[in-house]
Amino acid sequence: MTRDELLQRIAAQPAICHGKPCIRGTRIMVSVVLDNLAEGLAPEEIVREYPPLTRDDVLAAVAYAAELASEEEIVPFGKPLPA
Repeated sequence: MTRDELLQRIAAQPAICHGKPCIRGTRIMVSVVLDNLAEGLAPEEIVREYPPLTRDDVLAAVAYAAELASEEEIVPFGKPLPA
């Protein structure tokens, strides 16, 4: 599946989860999938925890995060790293 195809699996609608990006056809927010990955869960474990999801949905969340990370504007957070 291409990156563009993966990104088609993400939807943001004002009436669903306050407009936060979700996996299309679910109310599972992209941030929930990414939080689980950050906690060390494997994609297969996430799919077990959230049965509506597929492995491609997990990959779609990662692709979405990669798109956000490649934006020109940097969103500051945490403490600055030492020089």
